Amino acid sequence: MIPKSNEPLEVVVGRLLTEQKKTLALAESCTGGLITHRLTNVAGSSAYVIASVVAYAYEAKVAALGVSWNTLNKFGAVSRETAAEMARGVCEKFSATVGLSVTGIAGPGGGTPEKPVGLTYIGLATPERVIVEKYIWQGNRLENKAQSAQAALELLYRYLKGH
Repeated sequence: MIPKSNEPLEVVVGRLLTEQKKTLALAESCTGGLITHRLTNVAGSSAYVIASVVAYAYEAKVAALGVSWNTLNKFGAVSRETAAEMARGVCEKFSATVGLSVTGIAGPGGGTPEKPVGLTYIGLATPERVIVEKYIWQGNRLENKAQSAQAALELLYRYLKGH
């Protein structure tokens, strides 16, 4: 389902967002702004990228994205529930058509048996629904960040192609 052209995925999703007159807000944690970096490398991206929040700490997720303390305390920052609230929160806060979020453990430290290094959740929210995907990457820190950014753009692509 991912395009087989030589164009970078950020160019393809940018064109789809423009054609569909959709806007995007991003909530990044473990990727540290990498998804936004890729998207804003495309000329004209200001037409569809509204905002991006890099929310690393619990306090930032609560204050900037509206993630609830209860969710963070019960499930942790790296969870399906937190990814969903991050995506929904950034979508609502910036009145975007689509909210995209990522939260994970990039490594090399920070993993546990229950939540290993590489565990990542990617969320996509619209006013109608929320989708969350789970991945466990096997790379080093930079590879895990790159794979998370790519997977987030792929999720966005699949969503836009489904419309």
